[in-house]
Amino acid sequence: MDSPEKLDKSSLVGINKNRLGVCGWILFFLSLLLMLITFPISIWMCLKIIKEYERAVVFRLGRIQADKAKGPGLILVLPCIDVFVKVDLRTVTCNIPPQEILTRDSVTTQVDGVVYYRIYSAVSAVANVNDVHQATFLLAQTTLRNVLGTQTLSQILSGREEIAHSIQTLLDDATELWGIRVARVEIKDVRIPVQLQRSMAAEAEATREARAKVLAAEGEMNASKSLKSASMVLAESPIALQLRYLQTLTTVATEKNSTIVFPLPMNMLEGIGGISYDNKKVDNKKA
Repeated sequence: MDSPEKLDKSSLVGINKNRLGVCGWILFFLSLLLMLITFPISIWMCLKIIKEYERAVVFRLGRIQADKAKGPGLILVLPCIDVFVKVDLRTVTCNIPPQEILTRDSVTTQVDGVVYYRIYSAVSAVANVNDVHQATFLLAQTTLRNVLGTQTLSQILSGREEIAHSIQTLLDDATELWGIRVARVEIKDVRIPVQLQRSMAAEAEATREARAKVLAAEGEMNASKSLKSASMVLAESPIALQLRYLQTLTTVATEKNSTIVFPLPMNMLEGIGGISYDNKKVDNKKA
């Protein structure tokens, strides 16, 4: 006896495993007889070519013939009693138009995205939903709005990959019964109002200026520490100060300057000033 899960799945996709019945078998044999009578003309109408990326879901007297789609290659479709639907198994690109979303921090923004999906069960895609592509498209729009509505603007701007993965998981779970497998979800663009863009730019500029001032202050502090250490070293060795002085003169001379400034120590100037003052006193006394 089949388990309840198998029974529910079979009834969900529209598969009826019961026999055709007496009338069904009569119509089946009449269809075969018609095909044999009109042979070989009927063979060109009954044989259908299914491409490698396609599958065919065959309905016989309104019932799905098997729980698995037919193809690729040649399939036989009986006249009058068989109807088939082709299903493309290639990956489909679904562009989500810009959705106006109110974020959790009450910011109005527009977000658009793209969804990549494909059909892995042709029978479920035909039997469980009227238009599988339109249903997936509408579900992607609502899922995008619902997920982004629970996020703040900063989370949307910084966590696109996590949000896209969350949307992909929700879509994959919701479309599993439709025979859809979501391969990838991407958020293309996040549009925010111009006034908010200016505010964010001003905030970022103020942050950069504050960081630049902090770095400049740290540089000045490190430079003052280095100068203090250098002064202590030079104070211990007067010869090192004289060598540094000569090195500075060499550096200035290599730049092809017409004027060179020679710094003189203050004690030398004081000594010169003291000698001239004493000479003046002596001259006054003689006079």
